[in-house]
Amino acid sequence: MSGNRAVVLLSGGLDSTTILAIASAAQMEVTALSFSYGQKHTQEIKRAEIIAEYFKVKEHLIIDLDPEPFKGSALTGSNPIPENRDHINKHIPDTYVPARNTIFLSIALGIAETRKADHIFIGVNSLDYSGYPDCRPEYIEAFQKLTNLATRTAVNGNPPAIEAPLLHMTKAEIIRKGIQLGVDYGMTLSCYQPNTKGESCGVCDACSLRLAGFKANNLTDPASYRKESDVR
Repeated sequence: MSGNRAVVLLSGGLDSTTILAIASAAQMEVTALSFSYGQKHTQEIKRAEIIAEYFKVKEHLIIDLDPEPFKGSALTGSNPIPENRDHINKHIPDTYVPARNTIFLSIALGIAETRKADHIFIGVNSLDYSGYPDCRPEYIEAFQKLTNLATRTAVNGNPPAIEAPLLHMTKAEIIRKGIQLGVDYGMTLSCYQPNTKGESCGVCDACSLRLAGFKANNLTDPASYRKESDVR
């Protein structure tokens, strides 16, 4: 990867922390970018702050967005979070947030241009994921095409590269990669419905995928889970 400046989308979860570790290991000058968009699991933002500080990023931006465009999701509205789904990535679940990655990447693109960043990192995954349409390889390819057309830096021949290093990795492989890079996954929060203590539920899609990934590595997830859930 040429160039040493990157914008990294950082939610505070397992995947986004891993891509931050990848960018940091490549000795990139990182602007971390987190969003408050009306999500129920707002505790992830605090985790993102802790993680950004741990990795000593140059800049961490937390952007407050109007929640209106994101309504209609179980992550932002009153609908219950799906639990214990048997076929997680076969159908688009109620936790899909309308156009979320497109909005996030568009803002990241603007920041990349103003910060003269060469890369935009996003932690999407098309294998062990919840079936979201904006996590597919075709989506990343399409947004790269947009990036190649829509900015002055692109016209001048230097569009930022959309980096999705986890795109074709299983959750187990992602965890192994992060551990190799020294990630402390106890800092991260993946759960869609943590309690007020920051303990994960163990039964939402994000928890189920995460737990399966640690299990596949014969590891115990260092995250805190609700005591009534014997999930590890």
